Amino acid sequence: MVSLCERVRFYETDLMAVVHHSNYLRWFEMGRVAYLRQAGIDLNEMMKDGIMVPIVDVHCRYHQSARFDDEVLIQTTLDSCSRVKIVFRYQILRKRDGVLLAEGTSINAFTTTEGKVARLDAFYYQKLQKMLEEERETKEC
Repeated sequence: MVSLCERVRFYETDLMAVVHHSNYLRWFEMGRVAYLRQAGIDLNEMMKDGIMVPIVDVHCRYHQSARFDDEVLIQTTLDSCSRVKIVFRYQILRKRDGVLLAEGTSINAFTTTEGKVARLDAFYYQKLQKMLEEERETKEC
């Protein structure tokens, strides 16, 4: 699992003084990028190698609202990874009390720069498999 701590910015809130629902998807993206970075994968390098990672499906279930200036923990785990797609799970928690605010998943495909499905090469695939193994070992403990 990779965790990030972020403070809710004023512009992320709406007229009801709570975080607008679209921002949770942005936080998912921040978690996903941090996860890949932790795995030793730089998205800029991946794109230079001609590999894109578009989202093909995303789900978010909202439990409670975050508010301006709350600190939130973005927890990202790798659920599964094949050579053509990757699935992430996310939990957004309020840091001060650990309350689950939202949770979700995203499925990303691996494509060429032209948008055609691509098979992930061994260099990246092995890094992701290593992280997936570590995720599974952590769950077993």
